[in-house]
Amino acid sequence: MAADRDGRELIMWIVGLVLLALGVAGFFAAHGARARRHAMIAAETLPIAELEEHRSTLADLGGNGGFRKVCEVVGTAHPHPDGPLRAPQSGVECVWYRQTVAHKYTEHYRDSHGHWRRRERTDTVLDQTSHQGYALVDATGIIGVDPNGTAPDGPEKVHENFVPGGPERASGFAAVVQGFMGHGSDTLGMVYTEWVIRPGRPLYILGEVHDRIGPLVIGKPESSSDPFIVSTRSEDELRADAVGSQRWFAWGGAALAVVGLVLTVVDLLT
Repeated sequence: MAADRDGRELIMWIVGLVLLALGVAGFFAAHGARARRHAMIAAETLPIAELEEHRSTLADLGGNGGFRKVCEVVGTAHPHPDGPLRAPQSGVECVWYRQTVAHKYTEHYRDSHGHWRRRERTDTVLDQTSHQGYALVDATGIIGVDPNGTAPDGPEKVHENFVPGGPERASGFAAVVQGFMGHGSDTLGMVYTEWVIRPGRPLYILGEVHDRIGPLVIGKPESSSDPFIVSTRSEDELRADAVGSQRWFAWGGAALAVVGLVLTVVDLLT
C-alpha cells in the first residue's frame, strides 16, 4: 500500500511539473503572438516606388548599399529572372515550394504492464524548402524577395499522395526472434506532400528592405527582435489571428500553470 501511495504521489508531482512547464510555454507563446501583432501595427506599409525613392536619395548622398528599412510591402509573387520553379513532386509552376516525405509504419511495444501492443507511427524522412529568391510586384514597381529558408504562412497544398508499401520482413534468426518476441515494425507506406506559392499570388511581407546587392530586396531583418513574415493572408487577417492566439495561449497557459502549481503543492504537503 505504501509503495502504491508513493507511486501515485510521484506521478502527481511529475504531472504538476509538466503542467507548470506547459503554462510557462503558453506565456512565452502569448508574448510572441503579441510581439508579432505589435510589429505589424508599428510597421509602415509602403509602395515599392517610395522605397526606391528613399534608396535613391541615400545613394545621392553617397550611401550606396546602406539603405535599411523595416516595413510592410504588399503585392503579387513574380518569378526569379531565371524563370519560375517547378515543384518536384507535382511539377506545378511556382516561385516557392516545400515538399515532405513521411514514412508511416506500425511497431510493437511493451506497455506499462509488460504486454505487447501495436501502434502506428510516422517519421518525416524529407522536409525540403526551395531557397531561390523571387520578386514582389505592386502597382508602382518590383522588389526582390529573399526567402532565407523561411516558410510562408498559408501556402497552397497542391499534392498529397499515400503510396502503400509491403511489410518489412526479417529472415533467418532475426525472423525467429521477432516472431517469438512479437515486436518489430511493418511499413504501411510513404506520404508525399507538397505546398507552393504560385506566380501572381497576392502576398503580404513584413521584413527589412535593403540594397546590399544593388537592387532593392526585402528579407529577414538583421535584428532578431524584428519578425520576418511572408503570408498569403492580409494584414488584417494576420492581426486577428495573432489576437486570438495571444488570448488562447495566455488563458490556457495560466490555467495549466495554476493546476500544475496546485498538484505540486498538494504533493509536497502530503
